[in-house]
Amino acid sequence: MVEEYLIGVDEAGRGPLAGPVAVGVVAVPPGFDVLKEFPGVKDSKLLSGQKREVIFTEVERRVALGDLRFCVQMSSSLYIDRFGITRAVCRTAWSGIRKLGEPDNSAVLLDGLLRAPNEYMQRTVVGGDLRVPVISLASIMAKVARDRLMERLSEHYPEYGFEQHKGYGTPSHLLAIKRHGLSDIHRSTFCKQ
Repeated sequence: MVEEYLIGVDEAGRGPLAGPVAVGVVAVPPGFDVLKEFPGVKDSKLLSGQKREVIFTEVERRVALGDLRFCVQMSSSLYIDRFGITRAVCRTAWSGIRKLGEPDNSAVLLDGLLRAPNEYMQRTVVGGDLRVPVISLASIMAKVARDRLMERLSEHYPEYGFEQHKGYGTPSHLLAIKRHGLSDIHRSTFCKQ
């Protein structure tokens, strides 16, 4: 008997000036009620950092119990500069989807303009991170994983303050770029003057 999975996909970090783009992929079995199992799940941008961390940790615990699966894949700033953000997000999403599900036992729900490989049953939902709980969960996983990475990278690049703005173009980040130039994790194509 083939077990079917519902896979939610969303990205985090499309617009920052530094760091990777992350794609969260969450696979849940039939009948798994994301809202019941993870109360308060909604688009990661609408949750506090603390609430996102609590949900992320609970998902990890539930993965260890075999209740669901997830992965977060990332494409580097170098890849983004070379091939563009759209291709980077697409490549990263495809990698995560293929890691978690087989085409014959998975249905994929994607946020916005994301697409799965053609062999998968799929549906793109505009505003899916707000409307579809499994996509919301994927957005949380992507955001937390990317934020944690940017906090670790801030130890290597303390002059940029990545732990505060996660690479987004805040006034303090723009000032740091003006003072120190671009680091090797900045997206040079996003930082043209």
